[in-house]
Amino acid sequence: MQRNILRPLTNCYISSSQKRCYSKQQVRVRFAPSPTGHLHLGGLRTALYNYLFARSNNGSFILRIEDTDQTRLVPDAIKKLQDDLLWAGIIPDEDPTRGGPKGPYLQSKRLELYNEQVETLLKNGSAYRCFCTDRRLDLLRREALRLRQIPRYDNKCRHLAKEDLAEKLRREEPYCIRFKLVGNINSFDDLVYGPTSYDVAQNEGDPVIIKSDKYPTYHFANVVDDHFMEISHVLRGVEWLMSTQKHILMYRAFGWTPPLFAHLPLILNPDGSKLSKRQGDIRVENYRQSGIFPLALLNFITHAGGGFNRAHGREQRCYSYGELIKQFDLSAVNVNSCKLLPEKLLEFNKLEISQLLEEENNAKFLINKVVRLVSDAFPDRSKDGTLQLDENHVHDVLNWAKNRISKLEDLVSGELAFLWVVPPPSTSAISQSPTEYLRILEEFDRQLASKDADFFRKESLKDWLRNFADTNDIPFEKFMRLLRSVLSGLKEGPSVAEMIEILGQNATLDRVKRALS
Repeated sequence: MQRNILRPLTNCYISSSQKRCYSKQQVRVRFAPSPTGHLHLGGLRTALYNYLFARSNNGSFILRIEDTDQTRLVPDAIKKLQDDLLWAGIIPDEDPTRGGPKGPYLQSKRLELYNEQVETLLKNGSAYRCFCTDRRLDLLRREALRLRQIPRYDNKCRHLAKEDLAEKLRREEPYCIRFKLVGNINSFDDLVYGPTSYDVAQNEGDPVIIKSDKYPTYHFANVVDDHFMEISHVLRGVEWLMSTQKHILMYRAFGWTPPLFAHLPLILNPDGSKLSKRQGDIRVENYRQSGIFPLALLNFITHAGGGFNRAHGREQRCYSYGELIKQFDLSAVNVNSCKLLPEKLLEFNKLEISQLLEEENNAKFLINKVVRLVSDAFPDRSKDGTLQLDENHVHDVLNWAKNRISKLEDLVSGELAFLWVVPPPSTSAISQSPTEYLRILEEFDRQLASKDADFFRKESLKDWLRNFADTNDIPFEKFMRLLRSVLSGLKEGPSVAEMIEILGQNATLDRVKRALS
């Protein structure tokens, strides 16, 4: 197979574990979203794989905003997109905010460049002005649909006589500029899907590259920007695979060498349907607001799509940014579409909570996050000082909960509110209990204080509580109601033994003393 349409490669390195080729040119990749909505999982996957590819090859990762479709722009979409990438830890080397040597990084700021470059194509005969009206194009579309054909432009203005062209320009008739598609081109070698052929000229009409408002279309601006920004590799979704031949034709028309292309497979919903931007639950913003940690979301994506050299059978864990960069291998990307399994996301989030607790600074970050979360969940209790939020208590709760919860938000559910809310003495059943019960509670306090930390396990506590009730001649059920009220102020919830285990010795004794006082 001929590869004359691709950049010649040198210094190719091939090992038994992976096959990669690198050119002498520095690796430069880009994520180029349109600010027409929210960043969703598909876009995040594309950004992540570009970022990892750049970092694993000591290259540069560029964020370019493709805002040429002015009719679909969403206010503040650019800022939200950058905020989402920052939250995810995907930091560009060059972008509209930081700037860089190949800017500007907003396509709407590059209009002069596009209009200069399209003149090259007009002069060498690779493009032409099209004066067809919207009404004519609509009639073409309707006729194609009537004949059950795919609508396409019939290339009428490609054959416009010079005299007719000059007359239309003299009358200042509105026009767009179209690119001439040619057939019989070679296949190109996609770095994921391998040799790929598609005769675009046989299936599509000549595409518009400059609209009547002088703004470029995606295809044209994409090619021009990738060339002038010296993009070496284009990693994007497989939905663009069939457009690549069109782009390669434009590179050839300019006399430029195209970058290398790698198309990423579709991400599917659990039922096999394609992800849609209209799905609110796949927005990155939604995951941020629902308590998902960045690395959990990134591991969720990489687990589904492949592209990483990992030992088989290895225990599942939440990989760090450094590990993801080291493991990334473009040749390991799956060619088949991949399904996302929502339960895996919660598993990764649980793993991330456990891993964050292992490092002191990260543990403090979690503690502070829980303190804010609890304060917001119980604002009235926060004001009257009946929330137990000292650092040691929060840390103990996190250690107990790390294998039981999937999100930090689970810690403020109704059944776990007692972890934080100290019941006021006035709400405790002790205020309505016989005097004898007060003596029993004092004895309970004395004996519990003498126990060591290892005693505070649910299994040990169950038997001890029952024996204590029998020894002190108090009905076990009444004793449990009394302790539950003292410890939580609740009538229902986890067993008293589990409550004591969760609260720990200090918090349990503190609440008993508070009730007695």
